[in-house]
Order: sequence, then structure tokens, then C-alpha cells
Amino acid sequence: MEYAPGFSSIAALLADAGRASMVWALMDGSARPAGELALLAGLSPSSTSAHLAKLVEGGLLVQQRHGRNRYYRLAGPEVGQLVEALASAALAAQPRQPRAMPASRGTPQAMREARTCYDHLAGELAVGVFARMRAADWLSEGGGALQLTASGEQGLQALGIDLHQVNRQRRQRLCACPDWSERKPHLGGALGAALLGLCEGEGWLRRSTGSRALQVSPQGRRAIMAIAAP
Repeated sequence: MEYAPGFSSIAALLADAGRASMVWALMDGSARPAGELALLAGLSPSSTSAHLAKLVEGGLLVQQRHGRNRYYRLAGPEVGQLVEALASAALAAQPRQPRAMPASRGTPQAMREARTCYDHLAGELAVGVFARMRAADWLSEGGGALQLTASGEQGLQALGIDLHQVNRQRRQRLCACPDWSERKPHLGGALGAALLGLCEGEGWLRRSTGSRALQVSPQGRRAIMAIAAP
């Protein structure tokens, strides 16, 4: 296998607990000021500035100016997918003890059921949608790459997802994104973002202030669980 030279530098950036905490705080897709990130990570302002500079230089974060304030956000959906995958791998690598409580039980129920993974849906509901899409042959994995089948296109268009808009985006169309709480994949990429947009547009899901957790209405829970259902 050919060595990817950027891999070790990214790993080094996220190996620091303070930097990892700040990146994790931005996983909801928000842009936050340095002062807020310092509080969340438990770092001094000077240390925070140094860490943020490294994250920007390393391509994991981008900086935005609003007046005198500087805000930071993830550089793109690929960064969110990377962090989610690392969180999933970290949980999977933990020693399994007999009769141990599943790792996801330590996570609040609202976060386990539905949350944002950068710009797409994660959690129990998202994992269930992905599993049903596979079972209904909406998805295929020909050649090792995840593909949307003709049945999947029809099903998603019937839900109201604009596939033409999805296809026009300059990003990965769809992928199996590891879910750290469920340890199973959910739908990522442009299609995953479109699914979250649909759920929010229909009023099935609502964002929570200061949290990645999503509020699920009773009607929304039923509607999401019906996606690709037999």
C-alpha cells in the first residue's frame, strides 16, 4: 500500500486532547469563537490560539471573521466524517469486559436517538434508515463502493429528495459513515445531508441550541422509521 504522507500529520493534530475537544465541539457544523472553544476545551486563551492556528494550518478548521471576532468551523464534511470514524474506532478498540454496559449507554438518550454528524443525520434513527435502505435494495456495494440503485432513486424521490441537486454538489454523493454510538453505519455524503434537510423541512427533527442532539417529534419518529420499510 502506498503511504499517505498527510495521514501522520492529521493524526498528530487530533492526538492532543485539547485540540480534539475543540474539533468535537464543532461537529454540529457550527462556527464558534475562540473564547467559547477555550471554555469547552478547558484551555487558556493563549494556548487556545496556538492550537487553533495549528488546526487551521493542518486543514482541519477554517477561520471566519465577523467584525472584530474570529470564528472557527470544520473545513468540510470530510473532516466531520473523519472525526466520526475515529470516535467509532476508539470505541471499538476499547477492551470488552464480560457483562459490560454498552458504550452507547453512557450517552444521553437524545444524542443516541438522533444527532448531527457534521451536516447529516446520525444515531439510532439514522442507522435504522441505512439498514432498511440496504435491506430494500436501495443501496448496493458493487466494486467496493456504495451506490444508490434505481429503486433507491425512486424511493428517495418519492420522499421529496431532489437528486439532481444532490448530484450537482462537488462532494462525495453518498458513503457509509461509521456511527460511534451504534457502531454501525449511517448514510453520509451529499445524500445524507439531503436526508437531514428533508427531516428538518418536514418538521420531523429540530435542532437543539448548543448541542448536536436533535429533537424528534412523535410524527417524525414514525415517518423516519417508515423510510424504506417493507
